[in-house]
Amino acid sequence: MHRLSILLLLTLLMGCETAWNDPYPAAERGRNVLYSAFTDRPKHLDPVQSYSSDEITFTAQIYEPPLQYHYLRRPYELIAATAAAVPQPRYLDAAGKRLPQSAEAARIAFTDYVIDIKPGIRFQPHPAFARTAEGVYVYHELTPAALAEKYVLSDFPLRDTRELTAADYVYGIKRLAHPRLHSPILGLMSEYIVGLGDLAKNLQKSALTSAANARRDRADGWLDLRAEELVGVAVLDRYSYRIRIRGKYPQFLYWLTMPFFAPMPWEADKFHSQPGMAEKNLTLDWYPIGTGPYMLTENNPNARMVLERNPHFRGESYPCDGEPEDRQSGLLDDCGKSLPFIDKVIFTREKEQIPYWNKFLQGYYDASGISSDSFDQAIQVGSGGEVSLTAEMRAQGIRLATSVATTSFYMGFNMLDPLVGGSSEQAQKLRQAIAIAIDQEEFISIFQNGRGIAAQGPIPPGIFGYRSGRDGVNPVMYDWTTDGPRRKSVAQARQLLAAAGWPAGRHAKTGEPLVIHLDTTATGVGAKTRIDWLNKQFQKIDVQLVVRSTDYNRFQEKVRKGAVQLFYLGWNADYPDPENFLFLLYGPQGKVKHNGENAANYANAEYDRLFEQMRALENSPRRQALINRMMVILQGDTPWVWGFHPLDYSLHHVWLLNRKPSKVGNNTMKYQRVDAKLRQTLRDRWNHPIVWPLGLMVALLVLLALPALLGHRRRESATAH
Repeated sequence: MHRLSILLLLTLLMGCETAWNDPYPAAERGRNVLYSAFTDRPKHLDPVQSYSSDEITFTAQIYEPPLQYHYLRRPYELIAATAAAVPQPRYLDAAGKRLPQSAEAARIAFTDYVIDIKPGIRFQPHPAFARTAEGVYVYHELTPAALAEKYVLSDFPLRDTRELTAADYVYGIKRLAHPRLHSPILGLMSEYIVGLGDLAKNLQKSALTSAANARRDRADGWLDLRAEELVGVAVLDRYSYRIRIRGKYPQFLYWLTMPFFAPMPWEADKFHSQPGMAEKNLTLDWYPIGTGPYMLTENNPNARMVLERNPHFRGESYPCDGEPEDRQSGLLDDCGKSLPFIDKVIFTREKEQIPYWNKFLQGYYDASGISSDSFDQAIQVGSGGEVSLTAEMRAQGIRLATSVATTSFYMGFNMLDPLVGGSSEQAQKLRQAIAIAIDQEEFISIFQNGRGIAAQGPIPPGIFGYRSGRDGVNPVMYDWTTDGPRRKSVAQARQLLAAAGWPAGRHAKTGEPLVIHLDTTATGVGAKTRIDWLNKQFQKIDVQLVVRSTDYNRFQEKVRKGAVQLFYLGWNADYPDPENFLFLLYGPQGKVKHNGENAANYANAEYDRLFEQMRALENSPRRQALINRMMVILQGDTPWVWGFHPLDYSLHHVWLLNRKPSKVGNNTMKYQRVDAKLRQTLRDRWNHPIVWPLGLMVALLVLLALPALLGHRRRESATAH
């Protein structure tokens, strides 16, 4: 028994070289892998449909539009990606005659952008490119029997690649008009790209007739867009294509950084459109294909997503310049080195914040945000308001990065709703009363730990058009005092409510209570507390709030159909320009009528007219003056409960290098680097199992059992004699 206890203790101690709580396989120890997490499963990975922050985390690493943002420079600066250079606009009059660069916007009928792409760029390996020795595509005519045993993309063993051409970019743009894809930017881009709206209408009509099948290779759902004409987009040669837009629209170059304008090989479109593919999620929405530094090799959105290095990536160098402080921060140490640095990125789905946070502290995630529940553990605020890490965080070598987010969170009123919508004075006052009653400063203090700025309109700090101080205050919501802006009182909100026909929250004629319905996707830890707080805000003006929680997909469908009254949404800047926020309230972008991004379905003729003038201008005093007039209109109409602009705090471990926050540039994974050896050393140190209590327990058990064992042996010995 004594020998057995020693052997058990030795076994326990020998098993303590590695952490017992490591969630990753032993084969990954010390490997060049970045570990991250995601909370919401991506719905769309097809570039013409994807338009949410949880999706761009993946798509931006895989697809390569022609342009991108410089990783380190601020303000954000456009640079070439697959393009040879950032294209310069060529202005034309109505007759197609070239105009000088200084031409007035009113004279410009069209703008041409000619994009030259770099030769020699290749797509990631993909079954769609696989061909026989005779040049026949192996997987383009799959029978039901051939597809029967195929469940994931890796079940197709043969793969190949080919060179990227200008025709791939043109094909990708045509897919914006595809009748079954419902691209969220089709409405907006139809206003600009010549012929895109006509192409969409023609494809929609033909899809409803028997003639549509005759134009397809076969009646299998694939629409060969190579045969469709798009007047404003043309292939000039193998490596050049032209996009013609209506009028002058300087912001169009920003769109050329987004996956919407990434290339799409027709072979992949055809491959994934075959019968039976969609039923097995073998679609472009599930398996993106690109030329970028990474490719998606595992897609299990309920548990794990994996990006791996694209063996055919064109190659790129780490930047050698940025902001003045970047050198001191070590962000220029890898100047000129080949990208990407990381071989694999593993994303694990974490539905709750607490497990996510604990795994970060244990070193099993390389970076993390800071939830409200973890704020005090991570951050300390000095008497002067200065922010720093707590001693506990500093002891672990954790680093803090802060930035003002180019983001707006808001509650939108559905302007088509008969109660809260409309342009009448009573409806305006009702919306204003609700907006005043919801104390955004209190919300930021309680639920954001002070990490935010109450919004005065849709434009966040850091974007042209935003004004701070007295000039930027919303006079409908705030009074200006010697201490700065002060939210109008609840009494004033009650007065507005009474003027709207609802004194004390009751209809002036019928006496029925005022009931407002809020649709939200809020779930998980803290959701109930936020809803309880929101109920109290409405109770201050005697309004009853009914909260309808739903899943994200159902919520999106209700917003699309206008089956909401009040709803929570947010918007991250796609590009650093006020047009990207002001278009959220532009009439022709209405969600219900035009399937655009104006989820409030707000329409004001004067605002729309000013918007159309503003978007054609470069940043200038004239542009600022137009924006100021637009703000006055929005503040009066109050189509949103102006929420807040968050301050971003992010943490990362000492072994994660070259990490610089960016809300606009999303293809940032290729710049980051991991010191895997240091990570493994610190992980083992932080998670070293403490086994002496087990040893002590075994020893106590031995001591307790020893008298009985000795007595048993004595009895056996006596019996033997």
